[in-house]
Amino acid sequence: MRPTEARVALGAIRKNVETLVDLAAPAAVCAVVKADGYGHGAVATARAAVDAGATWLAAALVDEGIELRRAGLKVPILVLSEPRPKEMVEVVENTLTPTVYSGAGLAAAEAAARAGHRPDPLGVHLKVDTGMHRVGAAVDTVDRLAAAILEKPSLRLDAVWTHCAVADEPDAAATDEQLDLFDDVVAKLRTAGHANFWTHAANSAVTLAHPRGRYEMVRCGIAMYGVAPSPALEGRVPLTAALSVVSEIAFLKTVKEGDRISYGLRHEFERDTVVATVPIGYADGVRRSYWRLGGDVLIRGRRRRVVGVVTMDQVMIDCGPDSDVAVGDEVVVMGLQQGDEIAAREIADKLGTISYEILCDVGRRVRRVYR
Repeated sequence: MRPTEARVALGAIRKNVETLVDLAAPAAVCAVVKADGYGHGAVATARAAVDAGATWLAAALVDEGIELRRAGLKVPILVLSEPRPKEMVEVVENTLTPTVYSGAGLAAAEAAARAGHRPDPLGVHLKVDTGMHRVGAAVDTVDRLAAAILEKPSLRLDAVWTHCAVADEPDAAATDEQLDLFDDVVAKLRTAGHANFWTHAANSAVTLAHPRGRYEMVRCGIAMYGVAPSPALEGRVPLTAALSVVSEIAFLKTVKEGDRISYGLRHEFERDTVVATVPIGYADGVRRSYWRLGGDVLIRGRRRRVVGVVTMDQVMIDCGPDSDVAVGDEVVVMGLQQGDEIAAREIADKLGTISYEILCDVGRRVRRVYR
């Protein structure tokens, strides 16, 4: 078995969720486990989150929700985007909660609910576009859609919600502008007689930095995995990163000054040195350009530089001319080793991206080991 693995500390996830539950109270916590739990494994992280007090789960896709149901998870599961009409039958069959924001979506939800002969109406969450302009009902259509839901005996308006675009920039005015608009929409709906729905707007960033936006529920993704939504929000609450990516040295060789290495022979050695080959590559989430951007790994508690183009299955590491490393030594690509840490944010900064992408990049062929 290949030694490359992603180690997931479920205890860290439980502790992070407990922290978020305490922070958000009395709002409920919805654990967002889309994209295979941000690379951590959806089912295992969902179970850990529920154990720690999350009372809802959220997925991006109907298929993701079905995976959770088949694993035996019983708590409500919100599908964050409106399912396609033909998927609404699966929503009903698997007791998922759909997001809706179009007339076609409502019609499909109603038809599926009626066809499923549900004893109770299908609860739906109506999403409002308050400025992100990705998906959601336009503000001037919300009252019509809410009225249409109430007119359908097979449907029930359980919640109205929105999503904030720049909440990870705590000083940006746009978040308060979006929340102000959301409050106006909610007030108008209540004035029109829609009294029994509840509200949610908070992703991890809103939960950490904008208390007014916590409403009745918060949807926490990145924070439950122990990573701040942005550098500006680090340290708001204590969080512990749950994911480490490790491998081991598979091969060692000595190269001479002037030798070149890997595809394209783009890296030339300026001294004699020892180079380790490690069985992890860009198919596993280590970007092909990582060598050029100053990528490091940890071996025996020391930082060692990635050299040469990262290949699909392997990466090469300059261990130094007097290296004492050995075949079989642990190599930490992301995580802690002997007091030093290569965090997702560090990798993201070097690659010009965000921590979310680094976590989600860890490939499916990297075995997940839960601890």
